[in-house]
Amino acid sequence: MVREQYTTTTPGTSLERPKNEFVYRIGIYGWRKRCLYLFILLLLVVLVVNFSLTIWILKVMWFSPTGMGHLRVTKEGLRLEGESEFLYPLYAKEIHSRVDSSLLLQSTHNVTVNARNSNGEVTGRLNVGPKMVEFHGQQFQINSKDGKPLFTVDENEVVIGTDKLRVTGPEGALFEHSVETPLVKAEAFKQLRLESPTRSLSMDAPRGINIKAQAGNIEALSQMDIKLHSSDGVLLLDAETVRLPKLPEGTRGGSSISQGLYEICVCPDGKLYLSVAGVGSTCQEYSRVCQ
Repeated sequence: MVREQYTTTTPGTSLERPKNEFVYRIGIYGWRKRCLYLFILLLLVVLVVNFSLTIWILKVMWFSPTGMGHLRVTKEGLRLEGESEFLYPLYAKEIHSRVDSSLLLQSTHNVTVNARNSNGEVTGRLNVGPKMVEFHGQQFQINSKDGKPLFTVDENEVVIGTDKLRVTGPEGALFEHSVETPLVKAEAFKQLRLESPTRSLSMDAPRGINIKAQAGNIEALSQMDIKLHSSDGVLLLDAETVRLPKLPEGTRGGSSISQGLYEICVCPDGKLYLSVAGVGSTCQEYSRVCQ
């Protein structure tokens, strides 16, 4: 900074101007100036590199006004095309696939879908693992295209809503408890077999049991007894011939002792009854039992 001295003069007089006593130079000089220029140059280099990296990232990530890469932002939400990998949980209200393709969820371990309530508690869970598909919830239901329930499972019962349940396994179907059904039928040209390996087999119906074989025989095998019981009605065997080939037969003799044998007698209306066996037939046409 320059400091100057000024003096006042009157017209017609001349005075010599005093010399400058102190002179200061304005600006940055020396090593400070070189450091400033070097810092400005370094800053320009950083700006150029940063701008270049920004352009490169925008190009690699496929940024556009409508989205990023295969991700597009539409009025209906986000549209993702191609294969994508999610490293963290995905929260979405609805997930749809394209009209001409299916939706594929793939994982190296398992795929888990959770449903939560307003408090964040899990109310339903579907876990698809490499060996098992598990579902946790109050009810599991499969519906048809028209909304008809086909298969429903809850804590109390299992409901199959189809018209026909078909079991194709070679060992058939295994039931540990009772089964309630209006019809048990085998496929065409196949045999129907009801078996209880270690326990008894019981069939109950409030109005009747109809066992029918249109092109074959009906066999009932048991280790112990076979009981046919009707609480209110008769037992009807409608056939041209009724045979009991393994009944014991008595021997002819003069003794009147029946040897503990009985004779099966038939009434005119088809009713059967037992009569103590004798030397001759003890069946009477007009027995009290037939009346």
